[in-house]
Amino acid sequence: LSRLLRWRVRARWYAAALLPAPLLVTTVLLALSLFSPEFIPGIVTTDNKIALLLFGIGWGLLGGGFLEELGWTGFAVPRLRLQYTAFTTALIVGLLHGTWHFLIAFWAGGSFSGGQWTTYLLGIVFFYLGALPAYRVLMVWVYDRTASLLVAMLMHASLSASTLILQPPLTGAPFLTWNLTLTAILWVVVAAVA
Repeated sequence: LSRLLRWRVRARWYAAALLPAPLLVTTVLLALSLFSPEFIPGIVTTDNKIALLLFGIGWGLLGGGFLEELGWTGFAVPRLRLQYTAFTTALIVGLLHGTWHFLIAFWAGGSFSGGQWTTYLLGIVFFYLGALPAYRVLMVWVYDRTASLLVAMLMHASLSASTLILQPPLTGAPFLTWNLTLTAILWVVVAAVA
């Protein structure tokens, strides 16, 4: 509970938690939109911007940030850090987190694949087993420096909200391209931080 209530951290750590996801997602989508209009962020093309914004933030905070991080960062990370480096801990938790979501996405794949199972499967592999572990490395890095579960929750919420609000493509080659590009850029960011 003390880690959850630890909110008095420097503003730069809140910035480090809240800004990378929307900046990365927006940058990747806008760069890819130069090649195809399918990558134009959903918040730009939707008629109901307020509803999309509220849903994304609400789901990001409750479903992603708060509930999941109680387990991942509140429980698993501190215990694994007793035995492993921050990087190894992040990979373990990131792969577990990614596998958990991969299984859900695979199960729901009939609805989202658009009949293109190969590109859908590759896309979810890249995102859940590539991008999420990379993002988890950044999350563990921030958590190690703040010891604030709240900051980790906000960082997770930021990624969830960004993908829901900016709505990258969900099917076909654009889905695969988006996930591959995001994964590659996240690992470049991890390398730069390291």
